[in-house]
Amino acid sequence: MAKPTAVVDYSICDPSKCSVDGVCPAARECPQRTLKQEEPGEPPVQFGMCKGCATCVTTCPLKAIKLL
Repeated sequence: MAKPTAVVDYSICDPSKCSVDGVCPAARECPQRTLKQEEPGEPPVQFGMCKGCATCVTTCPLKAIKLL
């Protein structure tokens, strides 16, 4: 069985609503650094392999990230 992986719902994600500086809290807290932002205010994109720890899920204030 495959491990769950983080998936960002871009219809909900808006880092400018999550923090004053536009930095995504989920990307900031990801211990594997698989969620990254090109610029503050932009949604994060996934680089590398998600380990399924769910830190991003619990950190995202808009609930825009789910493990699938």
